[in-house]
Amino acid sequence: MALDYEKLLGKDVSLLEHKAKAIPRESLTLPSKDWVSNIMTSSDRKASVLRNLQSLFDYGRLRDSGYTSIFPVDQGIEHSGGAAFAPNPAFFDPENIVKFAYEGGCSAVASTLGVLGLTARKWAHKIPFVLKINHNEFLSLPNKYDQTMFASVKQAADMGCVAVGATVYFGSAESARQIAEVSRAFEAAHDLGLATILWCYTRNSGFKVGDVDYHTSADLTGQANHLGVTMQADIIKQKLPTNNGGYKATKHGKTNEKVYTELTTDNPIDLCRYQALNCYSGRIPLINSGGESKGESDLADAVKTAVINKRAGGAGLIAGRKAFQRPWKEGLALLNAIQDVYLDPRVTIA
Repeated sequence: MALDYEKLLGKDVSLLEHKAKAIPRESLTLPSKDWVSNIMTSSDRKASVLRNLQSLFDYGRLRDSGYTSIFPVDQGIEHSGGAAFAPNPAFFDPENIVKFAYEGGCSAVASTLGVLGLTARKWAHKIPFVLKINHNEFLSLPNKYDQTMFASVKQAADMGCVAVGATVYFGSAESARQIAEVSRAFEAAHDLGLATILWCYTRNSGFKVGDVDYHTSADLTGQANHLGVTMQADIIKQKLPTNNGGYKATKHGKTNEKVYTELTTDNPIDLCRYQALNCYSGRIPLINSGGESKGESDLADAVKTAVINKRAGGAGLIAGRKAFQRPWKEGLALLNAIQDVYLDPRVTIA
């Protein structure tokens, strides 16, 4: 059934008509089913990496579209098992995580060593596995904002994963160590034939200025993306930008006024496109996160995020809590609605 964008987007339905002039679409490498063949075969990645990377675009409802739909569940560590799964206790069972991704027509499931390790022999040949190898855990007191290695790349390869995922908190006091750790892990992953996905998050209390939070500003997240592709991430995961001007507000680092006067506008599609520009002009795919569950508005919010990402030149969404923190059939329907945006020829690249 076709999505009713007027109902779902409401006052934001104009996003479907936005014409991007700050960064024209011709400036980017756009999503394509031939992206691996056209772009990545010129890289230093091994043939086995290319094969596994292609598999992330060959499974599920989005296969052969050039887009990917990844189901991520690591919130049991990143937040807590109770915070993540109490709304739907079925997901304390790791097999339900993998089964949900499979039934939802996802391109891959991304989760922890415990979840994927316990289900690998039954499921790894049915849906691509992405092992998240580091996490921020909140059981320690006082809480700290850091990423700790929970798994090795070899464990990912041994259980049949096609890729590893990791997070770096760019801008944090611990970021230099995290960059070094993840860079070594990504080198090992490529050596073993696995693709790499980097969660490029900004994290520093200084990124909040007064009442404004710039953690998801287009300029700061764009730079995080630029650091991520420099670390040889094959896919970049980033939060959707909500504002701009983080560099100017925090008065640190270096930027250029043209970032704000020529390369971006206040339209969310243009802000997201600046994120894609920082992914080597789209040569490395940008996928945006679905964000936390807010209840009634989740479906509309997810569709809006998918519309922005697709029209900006992004390559898909990685959505978890909005789907698994609701009844099973409702969650599957939400995943399918996101995928329908990428399959819908009415939603064009701006």
